[in-house]
Order: sequence, then structure tokens, then C-alpha cells
Amino acid sequence: MALEHADILRALTVVQDPDLHRDIVSLGFIKDLAVNGDAVSFTIELTTPACPVKDQMRDQARAAVLQVPGVARVDVTMTAQVRHAISGDGTRQPVDGVKNIIAVGAGKGGVGKTTLSVNLALALAKSGSRVGMIDGDIYGPNVPIMLGLQTQLGTDGQKIIPAEKFGLQVISMGFLATDDSPIIWRGPMLHSALQQFFREVRWLDLDYLIVDMPPGTGDVALTLGQTVPVAGAVLVTTPQQVSLADTRRAIAMYRKLNIPTLGIVENMSYFVCPGCQKESDIFGTGGGARLSESMTVPFLGTVPLYQPIREGGDSGIPLMISDSDSPAAKAIAAVAEKLAAQVSIASYAKTTIPLTLVQ
Repeated sequence: MALEHADILRALTVVQDPDLHRDIVSLGFIKDLAVNGDAVSFTIELTTPACPVKDQMRDQARAAVLQVPGVARVDVTMTAQVRHAISGDGTRQPVDGVKNIIAVGAGKGGVGKTTLSVNLALALAKSGSRVGMIDGDIYGPNVPIMLGLQTQLGTDGQKIIPAEKFGLQVISMGFLATDDSPIIWRGPMLHSALQQFFREVRWLDLDYLIVDMPPGTGDVALTLGQTVPVAGAVLVTTPQQVSLADTRRAIAMYRKLNIPTLGIVENMSYFVCPGCQKESDIFGTGGGARLSESMTVPFLGTVPLYQPIREGGDSGIPLMISDSDSPAAKAIAAVAEKLAAQVSIASYAKTTIPLTLVQ
């Protein structure tokens, strides 16, 4: 009896996406299914290259199809196509060349938000995604320093060409102002600058555009929430109570702006003594996880206090480039995988949230 496509697809329904909790057939992941005698080939198209279980899914799919009578060989190709989590709604128009905008913010300064933004962007890029960064901290644009970027921006005659480093497309006020020149602007000028970063930059086929937000709540967050469709926000905190309290306020702010919180990251979670390897909870422990539970938002993970993270930011060679096999870099990569999963979940939720006008 000749093998039928329906037999193969029926067998593949046992393979489930662990984040979406549905089988890969009903999700539409199976592409280019072909049957040639006793040989079967197909592609599994995931929603992100950063999927941590793609190898297990490939192996499960191959094993499931080999159980079909008459199948002797199975060839599985793994690819990924990142989906839009949120589309435009008439008020917030999509940004050309960008699928998902992700704000990385914090309720207060000093929690390592920019350092984490840069390394998260690099972790997503290293997984195979196309990633860009907007340095949304107009008053303190530090992303160029952390990426070792010193450049003069060019144009193609119509739009600004972003700088590129380590596979990231980057725009920052730091490219337009000298190191010792303060930026003394009122709210409308901030709004205009941020709009230029979104609308007048030639973003090229980005899966994720990471926006490093200024700390606290204010004009940049309002501009973001009211003018572009944002997939969600990542909030960075440290374990101590003062940081957690400010993070709680930041989550509430994003909710008022109808921007979902994709998750909380607890940075500087613990310190490992380089001599004795003993862990010390310098800033407390478990605060980020407890806050995520109380606010009903995902907890993306913890990142330790690790000296090379700071050194990488100062030298312009971030940890994900200089020491990607370190425990801290692996922790950041795990956070990036969970973040990508949350964007994928949002892309299948099909939830349209009306814009709330903030007075």
C-alpha cells in the first residue's frame, strides 16, 4: 500500500510544541511534505530560531513517522519563521522592516538594564534571528559604548542606515552627540527623536527590535505605547525590595499603555566567589520570582553578578561575544529563549487590545 500524506500527518500529531501546547500539524509547522516510495521528507518551521527544544522536536517527529508502516527513511529539516505578535491597529502603524518590538525597561536605574538589553539582543542574534536595537535612553545613550561602536550614520537618500555590530542593526542618539554634550530636551523633542528612530531608519527584515528604555516611567514609554505596536516589555529588576517596588510600578505603567509584560528578569541575582565558588545573595534572593507570581507575569530567569559582564560593557565586547560559554552567558541565553517563546505565544493568542489614551 502506498504511503499517504494523511498517514504521515496523523503520526506527527503526537509531537507537541511545549510553549503553545498544540501539535505541530494543527499549528501549521509541517512544510514541504514529500513521500517517495518508503522515504519521507518534510520541514518543521518553528516560530523562532531560539527554540531550546528544536532538536528534541526533530527527533520526536522522525521517530513518530518511522512508526508508520512502510516508512524506512525520514529526513527532517528544521527552519524558523518568526511571526508578528501584534500588528497595527489603525492608530499604531507597524514599523517597516520590523516584526516584533520589545521594550526592555526597569523601574529604576542601576539594575543593569542596558547591559542586559545588549546581551539579550546578541543572544537572540546568535540563535539565528535578525535583531536590531534602538537606544531609547535619549539622555544617557550608552548602547554604542557597550557595543564598541563609533560611527557616523549614513543615508540611502531616503532613510538613515543603522550602524551594524556583531550582527545587530543599531540606532542611538550617541551617534549624533559628542560624549560630553548633554541632551537637554523637553518631552516633544524626545517624542520626535524616537519617532525618527522608528520611522526614518532603514530597518532590514528584523525579527526582533529591542528598545533599551530609560529607567522609570515617562515620555519615552508614552511615545512607545501610543505610536507603535509593541509585542511586549521585559522588566529588569534586582532582588532587593526597593528595586522590586519600582518594577511593580513599571509593570502597572505598561499595563496602562496596553503593552503586555513578556516577563521579569532578576539581574545581579547572586554572586559566585571566584576563589571558593560559594554563592552569595548580595542583594537578597527570589524577589523577581515572587514579584512575577504576584503580578501574574512570566518569570524569564536570573542572571548572576559576574565581573566579566561589566568588563565586556566597558570594553565594547559584550559577554555574549567575549565569553559565551560562561555560566552567566548561558543564563542570558536561557532568558532570551524564554523571551522568544513568550513572543511566539503572543503571536498565536490573536489578542487585540484597544489603545488606552493616557492623559
